[in-house]
Amino acid sequence: MMELFTNIINELSSILWGYPMIILLVGTHVFLTIRLKFPQRKIFTAIKLSIRKDSDKDGDVSQFGALATALAATIGTGNIIGVGTAVALGGPGAVLWCWLTGVFGIATKYGEGLLAVKYRRRSDKGHMIGGPMYALEYGLNARWGGVLFALFTALAAFGIGSTVQANAISTLAHDVTGVSPWLTGTVITLLVALVIIGGIKSIARVCTAFVPFMAVLYVIGCIVILVMNGSYVWPAIKLILISAFAPEAAGGGLVGSTVMLAARYGIARGLFSNESGMGSAPLVAAAAKTRNPVRQALVSASGTFWDTVVICAITGIVIVSSVLSYADTSMIEPEVLAKVFHQLLTENLAQMDGGTLTKMAFSKIPYIGTPILMFGLFTFAFSTILGWCIYAQRAVEYLGGYKAVKVYTWLYLICVFTGSIISLNTVWTLADIFNALMAIPNLFALILLSQVIAADTDKYLWGGRLDETE
Repeated sequence: MMELFTNIINELSSILWGYPMIILLVGTHVFLTIRLKFPQRKIFTAIKLSIRKDSDKDGDVSQFGALATALAATIGTGNIIGVGTAVALGGPGAVLWCWLTGVFGIATKYGEGLLAVKYRRRSDKGHMIGGPMYALEYGLNARWGGVLFALFTALAAFGIGSTVQANAISTLAHDVTGVSPWLTGTVITLLVALVIIGGIKSIARVCTAFVPFMAVLYVIGCIVILVMNGSYVWPAIKLILISAFAPEAAGGGLVGSTVMLAARYGIARGLFSNESGMGSAPLVAAAAKTRNPVRQALVSASGTFWDTVVICAITGIVIVSSVLSYADTSMIEPEVLAKVFHQLLTENLAQMDGGTLTKMAFSKIPYIGTPILMFGLFTFAFSTILGWCIYAQRAVEYLGGYKAVKVYTWLYLICVFTGSIISLNTVWTLADIFNALMAIPNLFALILLSQVIAADTDKYLWGGRLDETE
């Protein structure tokens, strides 16, 4: 039965992440980039806005608090293990597709943030709530679409938000230190419970405190590895570029790798990492104190820049260059690099998955490499659990009110503990499925409401009125 279930979900994932989804996702990214006149140009303005406060405006948390919470949910195993998984399954070319998803996804994340503030409401409990379900209901008069999105979000949180993250922490802790997954699971569950009791304000405070620190520490570790892999960095970049577009460069490929596989896994992991197009980040962006929708839209967009354009790109180059370092590849012709990479991965580094590839790369730093990775994985995954708890609570509140949120929160904590102690061989596939199901109604909302997004963008961003109050 388990084998049948695995085959079914693998087939479903292949269907959902086939050409139609890739065209829809990438097409939306490109469409909004052009329709909004390349808002990526304002990324540095977005970064500046993210550290400013509109304290006297409606909302529950600061703009940076909303960004930190969203980053907490997105900077997770997608950056550490997800990129390695994309390389293992889709070849080194998947790194470029992951990066491109981030570059163009900035426009999509911008649009999501704008709609979140534009259509947000104040709940019966007095806090601000918003997200794709409210854009679908109040912007398009399609409550059924909002219900579907909220349902998919609540289900996705059990995978991408809780079990995946908790399992990543407990597995690494057991592999490195021998600590029992039961003990790790108990500790993680208690820590999560202590934080989420205080709601979004408590989670935002925690995320604001350690998200910048954990990200900087991880990036420093990656830079040290790149310095150590100095002569292999440029060959790794060439290999990534070649493998992304040349089917014959796969040299037999990783699991039959082709351009389609590279694109599929790169885009899927890119979405898993930065969540642009999935509609999750707007669930917390709606709670931000901001003068107008465009300001928070820019702040939200900066999250994709940091998460994928910077962190995922560095991680990908670190992994590929580390694999190539097992042989003298500095003088090998570019078109031969893919075959060398495949041979090294299958013969020298047999049966490596995404997590093992990343662990191998960080082990290059003597003594402290593995501890840095462990700390990064723990903090990234733990913060993702917190962020996704808020996402799920907002979705469940839309579906069944505040009482339903209390019940769901207990189920969420159970999933955190369960994910720590069981084998999750199919959980990444399930995560991809729910990501796609969330993305579909959200992407259609973005496309159909693009005129609304463009009008506000022209008024506030390109009209030089960013400081005005709506």
